[in-house]
Amino acid sequence: MVQHFRGSLFITIIGLGIAFFMGGLEALYIVSLLAILEISLSFDNAVVNAKVLENMEPKWQDRFITFGMPIAVFGMRFLFPIFIVSVASGMGIMQTFDVAYTNPEHYKEVLTSVDQLVYAFGGAFLLMVFLDFIFDHEREEKWIEVIEDSTVIKHMGELSSIQIIISVAIGIFLVFKTADYHVAIAYFSGVLLHAIIASLDDFFNVDGVRNGIMGLLYLEVLDASFSFDGVIGAFALSSDIFIIMIGLGIGAMFVRSLTLYMLKQKTLAEYRYLEHGAHYAIIALALIMFSKIFFHVNEVFVGTIGITFIGLAVYHSIIENRKIKKEV
Repeated sequence: MVQHFRGSLFITIIGLGIAFFMGGLEALYIVSLLAILEISLSFDNAVVNAKVLENMEPKWQDRFITFGMPIAVFGMRFLFPIFIVSVASGMGIMQTFDVAYTNPEHYKEVLTSVDQLVYAFGGAFLLMVFLDFIFDHEREEKWIEVIEDSTVIKHMGELSSIQIIISVAIGIFLVFKTADYHVAIAYFSGVLLHAIIASLDDFFNVDGVRNGIMGLLYLEVLDASFSFDGVIGAFALSSDIFIIMIGLGIGAMFVRSLTLYMLKQKTLAEYRYLEHGAHYAIIALALIMFSKIFFHVNEVFVGTIGITFIGLAVYHSIIENRKIKKEV
């Protein structure tokens, strides 16, 4: 187990050291809180990551760390928010970076002014991830049977493009309630991106082995969808973009280490309902993101919902495994 988390522990020590050098005990405390926030929000992300990686070649499983880590830390949690602010404000990238460093309050103000678009995009992508799961005809294992094995779900699953039908209906409702075409563009961009990645993945799929590039792209977009909430919520604790990047980066590193640990230890096979719990946490997060378009939802509540679903899934998996052993 230690070998999977060795890199994360190393990064944590370095990150905490830099945070202490930058702002003393206060910065150290904030970084620790941000790391915990990121892990709590993205635990279900690790489960889904492990499921995706199961169907990828070993070399791409390794590249998930070597290539995915810099993208996750510097790309999604540092450069991407700067890019969003740059587009929203009309400033250049370097000018936006300067504002983030010299005038963090203004940077925070611009970023939070476009949070509706971020939530619409991220929520739409996560919604599609859940719909793919709930309408998967090949999945035999059922957890909450009243939902997964219901007549309604079975009949709906027989309709072609049911995922698109549901997502478009929800999108129309959101656009109607917000009366904002920017929200419409963001939402349907999330749906479109998921459809493109899924289609290309099916096209390049060879004998059930997921294409490495498409798989890595899917994982990074999924990670971005999870990280949006953490990045915006992090400004409630600090306005320093470097402190935020360190804290969320440490959390992201642990999430990736956890992903590889579950992959190597075949945790998903041992805990049969873990994947189910992760996807229910995903749809809960998607719905919360849609709700945040209209009103604020505390990040602690968001993290608690995800951990609760994961915990219940693990508990029921253990109970089911014991039941099967007794029958044998």
